[in-house]
Amino acid sequence: MEHALEPYLEASRAELVEGLTRVISDPRVLSAFATIPRHLFVGTAQRAVAYEDRALPLMDGQTISQPSMIAIMLDALAAEPSQRALEVGAGSGYAAALLSTLVREVHAVEIRPVLSSLARAALDRAKIGNVLVHVSDGSEGLPREAPFDRILVSAAARTVPAALVDQLAPLGRIAIPVGGEEGQTLRVGSRMRDGGMHWEERTACVFVPLVSA
Repeated sequence: MEHALEPYLEASRAELVEGLTRVISDPRVLSAFATIPRHLFVGTAQRAVAYEDRALPLMDGQTISQPSMIAIMLDALAAEPSQRALEVGAGSGYAAALLSTLVREVHAVEIRPVLSSLARAALDRAKIGNVLVHVSDGSEGLPREAPFDRILVSAAARTVPAALVDQLAPLGRIAIPVGGEEGQTLRVGSRMRDGGMHWEERTACVFVPLVSA
């Protein structure tokens, strides 16, 4: 079945990337979407629609995020190849896979053990070797691996968790949706040379809530 879908999936992926050029212009981010096979990070029943620009259901009320929203967040992070990154709310691993093409190493945190196992399996299928998936409370970050040059939060927090800000390296950046279940705003924070934070509010967005232990 999947073999028969391959030409359609390749064409759909190219169409998605073409659509993303209307949202962002960073060639490295666009290349990430052209390279990473989203259909490996969704359930079998979702594969035919894997490259539609919309969130898709996973399990336990979770979703794989809308590609254009991930693209906006990755573009805002302006990641560099030498950097280390943290992704919070890994889900099936798709955002971490995209981020892995932009940085040296990604630590992805997922609080649900079953989802973390699915993420590891999907990353293996996609032959991605620079992502480590941890089962942990993402609102606490990952202190043992901190600091991080870039932090991508793929779930909505009511307020920005202090632990994540504390784990941001000098001159680091964080992108996080902030707000309630009815909708959020993407906030992008930059660590300044004096250690302070500069925050910008970007676009409206809708993510599943960030779950704490």
